[in-house]
Amino acid sequence: MQALPRVVVGISGASGMPYALDLLEALQGLAEVHLVVSQGAKRVLWEEVGLSPKDLYPLASRVYKDADLGASIASGSFPTRGMVVVPCSAATLAKIALGLADTLLTRAAYVHLKEKRPLILVPRETPLPLPTLRAMVQAAEAGAVVLPASPGFYHRPREIKDLLGFVTQRILDHLGLKAERAPRWGGT
Repeated sequence: MQALPRVVVGISGASGMPYALDLLEALQGLAEVHLVVSQGAKRVLWEEVGLSPKDLYPLASRVYKDADLGASIASGSFPTRGMVVVPCSAATLAKIALGLADTLLTRAAYVHLKEKRPLILVPRETPLPLPTLRAMVQAAEAGAVVLPASPGFYHRPREIKDLLGFVTQRILDHLGLKAERAPRWGGT
């Protein structure tokens, strides 16, 4: 039996925790999930969905402390299919864009850029001020995919899970993982 591909999931302190939960659920059976939750994410996770980081542990193969810069995911010698930061706060996005690797989450993102592995950043903020727009461009120029949590509506969503699934589907596509979380555009 072939081993599941490794995917690093970083959760930072931005609004949009339901997107992180939907992705973690979608990755079950598709990938070996290596999870890191930032300090800021802990509060937002509680505020938005009433969960603590420990509630996410069953959705991950391995969980790391954000302060553990010596963790396996901090090294380019730890192969992965890619990394997703969801939600990606403006501060985390700016750090990644500048190559600042002062936490495990930002170090793992730096490694993915360095090794030219997929790095998907999922910001949810709006409106976007000029510094954040510049950081998005800089992150994209460095090799990241900036995939805003901005669902489409052509699939006529009826529930929140339909909107979450739309964004999760795009993330999975960029990781090269096969799953159907949302209907695809069929053309006219």
